[in-house]
Amino acid sequence: MAIRKQETPASAVHAVAAPQTGCLQQSALLRAAAPTRAGALGLYRLLRETVPIIDAAIMKTVRLLGSFEARCNDERAQTALRRFLKTVPVGSLRCGIDAFLSTYFEQLLTYGTAVGEMVVTDGRLTDLYNADLRHVALSFGKTPLDIIVSAQNETGRFVPVKYPSLILKSVHDPAPGALYGTSVLQGLPFVSNILLTIFDTIGVNWERLGNVRFAVTYRPQNDALDKAYAAERAQQIAEAWSSAMRDEKTVRDFIAVGDVQVQAIGSDNRMLSSEIPVRQLLEQIVAKLGIPPFLLGLSWSSTERMSSQQADILTSEIDAYRRELEPVVLRICDTFLRFEGYDCPVEIDWEPLTLQDITALSQAALLDAQREKLRMEIGETQHDI
Repeated sequence: MAIRKQETPASAVHAVAAPQTGCLQQSALLRAAAPTRAGALGLYRLLRETVPIIDAAIMKTVRLLGSFEARCNDERAQTALRRFLKTVPVGSLRCGIDAFLSTYFEQLLTYGTAVGEMVVTDGRLTDLYNADLRHVALSFGKTPLDIIVSAQNETGRFVPVKYPSLILKSVHDPAPGALYGTSVLQGLPFVSNILLTIFDTIGVNWERLGNVRFAVTYRPQNDALDKAYAAERAQQIAEAWSSAMRDEKTVRDFIAVGDVQVQAIGSDNRMLSSEIPVRQLLEQIVAKLGIPPFLLGLSWSSTERMSSQQADILTSEIDAYRRELEPVVLRICDTFLRFEGYDCPVEIDWEPLTLQDITALSQAALLDAQREKLRMEIGETQHDI
């Protein structure tokens, strides 16, 4: 007798409202809003302030993101959406979706997490706002898929926001089950600390070279008279030397009797070469940030082909960042159109990265056309034969 396989009811399948692999114990523990690690936020902000190449790399990546065009089928909706994206106030001082997106993207790269808000006034989407992560907290709700956004109130407590559907949030390369993303600066504090130590040492050495310290040595002779008055003569030499060195603008001669030797302190030591270790540390930083060295003003030896390959890698990096930010842009556009009474899909058309990309694509299309034409000519020749 054949054994009939027991079927699973559809109701039992659809009853699962949370991931079965989610850590419910962790979500329960983190149900109360907890702020992001303030130490990490301060550390990443300090890295950008103290290491100029890190700040330059992040800002260039933000600039290379480029702009976009939001398209929809309705012409009236297209006109209203285009005007909104160009003139929407961002915070209290800036305007335009590009201003909001640049700050949002910069926050995403620096801290791994970005939070923004769509501000609705009288039933219309009127403003965009970039939130400060120090005053925003993310926490798990009843399930790992339920994320609660909390804001700090006047008393310093974190309270869930009233309209979470208006909150925009993104994370970069989050760990499985993690609330917050991973900063592109992760792993750089150790390398940057060594780099800053080298720079600080170089500065101290140059300060010493600019402000030379001298060692004045007096050696008494073997006669009894010289030995008897050695302390007094040493005191006189010290006073004369101090008087000669006191006035930095006037050149004075120092005259002494006996065996007196004057030597600059540290003159027999050689300053360590910092070129190789500094370059090794900068290579680690550049490799982590993904920016070609020539874009940061580093004149490292590279061939034209190597520069082209680095540009191609950067293009793929920018495309990946665009895919991370496109859902945020689509959500802003859809929310605006719905508040305005339009119901039409929106597509985002990003502008090409550089003119070099357009030229390369055109050359590739030309080669494909020439190959197709040659294949057709060869086919016609064989057919005639």
